[in-house]
Amino acid sequence: MPARPDRRGRVLCVGRLYCDLVFTGVPRLPTLGTEVFADGLNLHAGGGAFITAATLAALGRDAALAALIPAEPFGNAVLAEIERANVDRMLCKPADAGAPPQVTVAMASGGDRAFLTHNSGAALPALDAGSLRASGAGHLHIGEMRTLKEVPSLIEDARSAGMTVSLDCGWDDNVDRSVSDLIAAVDVFLPNQEEARRLDRLGIGTDVAPLTVVKRGADGALAIRGTQRAEVSGIRVNVVDSTGAGDAFNAGFLDRWLDGAPLDVCLAEGNACGAAAVQATGGTGGLSALRPRKRSDVSVQS
Repeated sequence: MPARPDRRGRVLCVGRLYCDLVFTGVPRLPTLGTEVFADGLNLHAGGGAFITAATLAALGRDAALAALIPAEPFGNAVLAEIERANVDRMLCKPADAGAPPQVTVAMASGGDRAFLTHNSGAALPALDAGSLRASGAGHLHIGEMRTLKEVPSLIEDARSAGMTVSLDCGWDDNVDRSVSDLIAAVDVFLPNQEEARRLDRLGIGTDVAPLTVVKRGADGALAIRGTQRAEVSGIRVNVVDSTGAGDAFNAGFLDRWLDGAPLDVCLAEGNACGAAAVQATGGTGGLSALRPRKRSDVSVQS
């Protein structure tokens, strides 16, 4: 791994790590009693935490991952992809012996995708304020709400370690009003449009977190911070697979936010990373289109 820069610029991403089986060119989603044939199939490391970390690394920011490695036969393939992405995996641990693998089947059709996922065991290896501090990171990104619901102590431990915190939402059929307190405790909350609408129906508005960023795909993105609103149009591209586009957006937005850039600049960088992601298969397939940014002094926002 390369030498670590100032800890203020380093990001630790946490969340479940999957092996993604991505079916592309799906003419329609399968229904009971029918069979559908896809044009292509690819295998990738997946999960929002990894995709965000890998995209941050591609942008030239020091990124680390804390996750449980899926069981075989997928573990070695996932580890190899983490290494290729130049993401520090020192806080990753192997899954428990005999545990079934964590797998997501992604089906890309008509510019969108659907997921079927199996997870097992704990969301994360054991973490506390000491291990977060020892990671050398100044910012913690939580890849999905389900992880934070399982390990709510992450926020208090991150604060004790002097870290700022961001949270992706992710889809959860069992979400309820109780997540409002978790959302309010982070610095940046990053739902997509459908997730934001669902939370709104539960009475959880975009004003709960200090900064909420709503990802709207081809329609762009919106940031709300108190009475301030910033909006940037989307980038029209040929969509091959939208798996992980929101996680790539997170990386672009956070990369600029951590450097203190204006919200419209942060949104534009998020859109650019999301657009690169959807033009290739898998959440990290578009990383080669990204270029590291030149950096000067790094300062974490409050």
